[in-house]
Amino acid sequence: MDMFEDGPAAGSNAHEFSVSELSGAVKRTIEGEFGHVRVRAEVGRVSRPRSGHLYFDLKDDRAVLAAVSWKGQVARMQVQPEEGMEVIATGRMTTFPGQSKYQLIVDNVEPAGAGALMALLEKRKAMLQAEGLFAQERKRPLPFLPRVIGVVTSPSGAVIRDILHRLRDRFPVRVLIWPVAVQGQNCAPEVARAIEGFNRLAPGGPVPRPDVLIVARGGGSIEDLWGFNEEIVARAAAGSQIPLISAVGHETDTTLIDFVSDRRAPTPTAAAEIAVPVRAELQAWVADMQARLIRAQGQAVLSRRQRLADLARALPRPERLTEGARQRLDTWGERLPNALRSGVARRRVALSEAGGSLRPSVLQSRIARERGRLDQADRLAPALARGVTDRKRALAQTAARLRPETVSRDLARKRRDLDQLTSRFATVAARGVETRRDRLAALDRLRLTLGYEATLDRGYVVVRDNAGAVLTGAQKASEAAGLSIQFSDGTVEVGAARLADAPPPPAAQAAEPSKPAPAPKPQAKAAPKKTPKTPPEQGSLF
Repeated sequence: MDMFEDGPAAGSNAHEFSVSELSGAVKRTIEGEFGHVRVRAEVGRVSRPRSGHLYFDLKDDRAVLAAVSWKGQVARMQVQPEEGMEVIATGRMTTFPGQSKYQLIVDNVEPAGAGALMALLEKRKAMLQAEGLFAQERKRPLPFLPRVIGVVTSPSGAVIRDILHRLRDRFPVRVLIWPVAVQGQNCAPEVARAIEGFNRLAPGGPVPRPDVLIVARGGGSIEDLWGFNEEIVARAAAGSQIPLISAVGHETDTTLIDFVSDRRAPTPTAAAEIAVPVRAELQAWVADMQARLIRAQGQAVLSRRQRLADLARALPRPERLTEGARQRLDTWGERLPNALRSGVARRRVALSEAGGSLRPSVLQSRIARERGRLDQADRLAPALARGVTDRKRALAQTAARLRPETVSRDLARKRRDLDQLTSRFATVAARGVETRRDRLAALDRLRLTLGYEATLDRGYVVVRDNAGAVLTGAQKASEAAGLSIQFSDGTVEVGAARLADAPPPPAAQAAEPSKPAPAPKPQAKAAPKKTPKTPPEQGSLF
C-alpha cells in the first residue's frame, strides 16, 4: 500500500505539451481539414483599421465566425462586404493562438442577397413610408434657443458626456436625462416609453417639459442598433409633439428612427451642436448689431441735422417775416383814437333821436290798445261752454246706441262665425296631414326599394377600404391594405385593420425569410382590445 502511494501518479507516462506545441497542433489540424471552404452567411460587424486589413463577422441565427482579409486580398475583392449583406465567402480556416480562437482567412466575397435583418428592415421601412411617416411636411422646425433639452440615452456611456460637454461649450442649458437601455431586448420599449413620457410632461409643471428631444447612442453593429429599428420606437418618434433629433450610431449608420425624426444628426456630438447655437457667436452678433444700431442712429441724427441746416438757409429771416405786420399795427394804432371818438359821437346822435320819440302820450295809447284786445279775449269763455255742451249731448246719443243686449247679440254672432271657421280649418289641416303622411310612407317604401341594404339581405356584401371608399373590382381589393366587409347584420374588418392588433412574431421566426407568415383569417367580430399590463416601475429619473 505504501509503495503504491509513493509511486508515480497514474497517466504520468502521457506526453506533456507546451502551450505553443498544443496551439500549433490544433492549427495544423484545422488548416489540414479545412484548407479551402465556402461559407454562406450574413455579414455582421465590419472593421477597417488603418493597416488596410478587413475584419468582419460571418453569422447565421446560431453561430458567429470571425473572418479576416489581408490588405492584398481586400484590394483584389470586386465586392466589399458590408454589414447586413448575405454573402458567400471563400477562404481557408486557421487559428490565432494569441487569442485562442479560430477564424476564416477570406480570399473572395460574392454577394448572395440581402440578409434577413436587412430584409426585415426594408419591409418595415416600406410600410412606414407608405403610411406617410417619412413625409417632409411632417417635420417640425427646431426651436432656435431651447431652454430645456431632453436626452434619451444610457446614463453611463460616453454619449451623454459628449453631449453635455458640447452643450457646456456652446450654450449651457438645462438638460433632463431619461436613462434607457440602448441595446438588447429592453431597448425598444424603454426608448418608446421615454419619448412618450417626455411628451406627457405638462408645460409649467414641477418637472419642466423639454423644448427639444435628443435620442442618442454610440456606434455599433446592426444587431446592437436593432432596438432603434423596431416599429414601436419609430411610431413613438413620429407621434412626438416635441421636436426630436435622432443621433444613433455614426454617420454611416442608418436606423428607422432617423427617417421619422424631425432632424438627423450624424453623431451625438453633432446633435448637441444642432440643438443649440454658439453663445459666443450670438454675443458677437448682438454686439455687432448694437454697434451697427449706434452707427445708424448717429448717421441718422447727422443727416437730419444737415437737412435742417439746409432748410434753415432757404427760410427768410424772422425780422423780414414780421416787418409788414409791424407796419400795419403801427398804422391801425394811429387811426384807432380818431375812430373811437367818431364812433361815440355817432352813437350819441342815434340815442338822442330814439329818446325824442318816447313821449308819455305814445305809451298811454299803446296801453289802451292792448287793453281792448284783452277784453275781446274774455268773450271766448261762453263759446267754450257751448262747445262742451254740444259734445256732451253727442256722447249721450252714442252711449244710448251702445246697449248691452246689442253688444251681446253682435258678440254671439261673431263667436258662431269663429267656431265655423275653426272647424273648417281643423278639417283642412287633418286632411293635409293625412295626405303628407301617405306621401311620406310612399317615399320611404321607394327608398327601401332603391337602397342597397335590402340587397344585403339576399346574400350580397359591400366591400370598402381603410378610407371608407367602396371597392368595385378585384384589382383594387387586392391592392388595399385592409378591407371592411358589410353584411346585412354587421361589418367585418379584414387585413391590416386586424393585423395591427396582433402581437409581433418572435425574433427567430422574423429572421427566416423562407417561411412566410400565414394569412390572417377573417372573423365575424373584432375581439375587444385588452388593456396592456402596466410596465414595471423604472424608478425615479430625477
